[in-house]
Amino acid sequence: MSRPLDIAVIDDDASVRAATNNLLSSHGYIVHTFASAEDFLRSPQLQGASCIVTDVQMPAMSGLDLLIHMRAQGHRARFIFITAFPDENVRARALKAGAICFLRKPFAGPTLIKYLDNALEAHRGRTDT
Repeated sequence: MSRPLDIAVIDDDASVRAATNNLLSSHGYIVHTFASAEDFLRSPQLQGASCIVTDVQMPAMSGLDLLIHMRAQGHRARFIFITAFPDENVRARALKAGAICFLRKPFAGPTLIKYLDNALEAHRGRTDT
């Protein structure tokens, strides 16, 4: 892996944020955590995030709404969705909107790392980040 790329983890559950942060940090990723999509959108990490790992269901702005909003604003960060309440319709909409994957909580750490590595390799290949 060349230069580490920033990962944003967005989840309204503090324990999920902490566990995901610990997992990704232990693999050498630079991780920034946020309790809501709105917190992330107001942060300086908005411009530098290479991949976003986000919960689907959150108060106010959902993970899917965040993806749609960011694409409308021209942001091309990769998205990985995590959810405790998988819904096939939401999954299909997320993948159609450009999500890399849709993982059910609790997810296996190696599975998230595999998808994250794939997302970051795809990100490195882009010139319009």
